[in-house]
Amino acid sequence: MGLSMGQRKAVLKSQLDAWPKASRAERSVILDHVVAVNGWHRDHARKMIRQALAGRDLDAARAARDPVLTYGPEVIEALVTCWAVLDGPTGKLLAPALPELVASLIAHAELPADPGIIDALLAMSPATIDRRLKPYRSGLVAGKGRSMTRPGSLLKSSIPLKTWHEWSDTTPGFIEIDLVSHDGGDNNGHFHYTLDATDVATGWTEAITVSSKGERVVAAGLGQLQLRFPFAVLGIHSDNGSEFINHHLRTWCTDRHITFTRGRPNHKNDQAHVEQKNWTEVRKSAGYYRYDTPRELALLNQIWPIQSQLRNLYLPQQKLVSKTRVGATVTKKYDKGATPLTRLLRDHPHRVDPHDQRNLTTTRETSNPAQIRRDIALIQANLTELARRRGIVQTRRKANATYLNKTKISNPPKRAS
Repeated sequence: MGLSMGQRKAVLKSQLDAWPKASRAERSVILDHVVAVNGWHRDHARKMIRQALAGRDLDAARAARDPVLTYGPEVIEALVTCWAVLDGPTGKLLAPALPELVASLIAHAELPADPGIIDALLAMSPATIDRRLKPYRSGLVAGKGRSMTRPGSLLKSSIPLKTWHEWSDTTPGFIEIDLVSHDGGDNNGHFHYTLDATDVATGWTEAITVSSKGERVVAAGLGQLQLRFPFAVLGIHSDNGSEFINHHLRTWCTDRHITFTRGRPNHKNDQAHVEQKNWTEVRKSAGYYRYDTPRELALLNQIWPIQSQLRNLYLPQQKLVSKTRVGATVTKKYDKGATPLTRLLRDHPHRVDPHDQRNLTTTRETSNPAQIRRDIALIQANLTELARRRGIVQTRRKANATYLNKTKISNPPKRAS
């Protein structure tokens, strides 16, 4: 264990009396002693001796230095605007998004067209972005929901398994799907679900809210999602919920020549791409409120198309490149963030029709991301107001709770006396 700062200063003070009258060789010996005992660099030891001889109080606390800020308040204000438009991403995702995002915002007069501000904004590193946005992130607390997946044993043996390590080499068109419940903490009665679908190769994500988790309703919602992807859907991967593992969805996939696979039970990592989107795409937009009315169903389905445009065209995503384990330490390396549209046009241009490529590029160049964010915020305000009017949802006991907890099975019947 090393010396404390007070002990190091005491060692230094003990050598100061001999320093002024010492010869060159003696000063070298004194300096060697201070360096050896205190563990300082030789240059630092010389500096401390000079400051002590000049009359500086070594026990006095050093005055706080004023921070040197490279980026002024105008640059930070522009940075906060870009960060808010993309719904608060990290610096590593925001930095690669700034060139296209800033150009779109300037074209729609959402940012000042000052070359000095723009150049400074585009020169910021991801670490600086995170550091300057830290005050604005405070108070953002993530919630946690409950899983509503109920295992479906039907057809399990006829639907092939696909685990997480089999997704390393794929092309656009193989999507993972999942359902997110809007029960508000009480899973009794009728409420809506959001069907989330994510392409593994590009990260392109689409969502739609359905009225229930019935197999026909889910298949109809999946049919609408299939048309929203800019490429053909080749395969579908789901968990083992009964809303997916059924004859109806299997027939739907067979008729359309779509591969249907499933993950292992209780292994969410087998469909990790869509599981992480359940929070970033659904919960961050819709929250954990209860939605069970036609009005709320219509509002939710107004959010997803415009949010898809904002996230798929402007918000970069990172993909895992390698993962190395050395003992208990796991080192992960990610590639540079890129939007799903950029990955699609850059890495898989043959999977998109040229006409669709031009439409997507034109949409990205002409859309106003700030206006899209305002439209989403307006719909979210309406949903929040409907949830406020409903009040706090009280968790009720299930009607068949006696049979679910096996009370009648575990307790022997009582005879009449």
